[in-house]
Amino acid sequence: MEQERTSNHQQVLCIGELLIDFYCRDIGVNLAQGMNFMKQAGGAPANVASAVSRLGGKSAFAGKVGDDPFGDFLIQTLQDVSVNTELIARDSSARTTMAFVSLQTDGERDFLFNRGADGNFTASDLPMEKLREAAIVHFGSATAMLGGAYLDAYFDLMEKARKEKRFISFDPNYRSSLWAERTEKFNQLARKGIARADFVKVSEEELRLISGCADINKGVQELHRLGAKVIAVTLGKQGTFLSCKNQTAVIPSIRIVAIDSTGAGDAFVGAILYQLAQIDRLNDAKLSFSKWEAIVRFANLVGAIVCTKVGAIAALPSLEEVMHMQES
Repeated sequence: MEQERTSNHQQVLCIGELLIDFYCRDIGVNLAQGMNFMKQAGGAPANVASAVSRLGGKSAFAGKVGDDPFGDFLIQTLQDVSVNTELIARDSSARTTMAFVSLQTDGERDFLFNRGADGNFTASDLPMEKLREAAIVHFGSATAMLGGAYLDAYFDLMEKARKEKRFISFDPNYRSSLWAERTEKFNQLARKGIARADFVKVSEEELRLISGCADINKGVQELHRLGAKVIAVTLGKQGTFLSCKNQTAVIPSIRIVAIDSTGAGDAFVGAILYQLAQIDRLNDAKLSFSKWEAIVRFANLVGAIVCTKVGAIAALPSLEEVMHMQES
């Protein structure tokens, strides 16, 4: 990427949910039985913004939290990793969104979602001049597509970003515990987002769900048919399936001893966007497939490092740490 680098990082704006995750620290119990819970900052797009900043990039987050102590905690958490929080709106009429999770003896998660302020985000909460300040706009959607005011704002802002010729990144972030029997609705909305995106990141499960194809090559072609230009399918320890420029390749990851995979996918996306933000006139850059391979290889490394630590934001590596891992 030597020729495309600029001296300054352009801004990556992440739009989506910011919430409190309460993880049950008791082993093998459901939420009714759990007694000890640990509070953590959550929200996939917030993790992406944090990953960009931790690597040394310039990121901002737009969303809504309650005007309460949990909202204070979330904003401070992002500020601690140098994410611009000026675009986080406060809602005095709703509490900060919360999720409670426990791991049961059968390996399944018991999950309870209390939606609050994040669902009240509107397009007017993000002024157009602030949208224009970003070179890349990332839409990470675990809760934004659930309905309410946020759903309308989500696609309204995506359309505005397209008209402003911003580079659009989209991660549908399917959560079975949130969508339950509404997978068809999820597919419909995810396909709408994919149709508007320059870069799409999906897991294997999401690819099968959205494309209706068990074969990864056929599934990826369906996403390209919808409009996605560059697609990354994360394959866990196998690495990432990359598709763009009518070429495909599996980019391997490194061998690690995984402790906690929470946030690894978000760190991967953040590492992709961190690198893209260094490219001047990104939409006109016409990156070669080999350059995309290098970008994904770096992102695989960042995601792998996160898996060796506990937590999401707390596990995000600095650029120095990533470079050290590359050299070792």
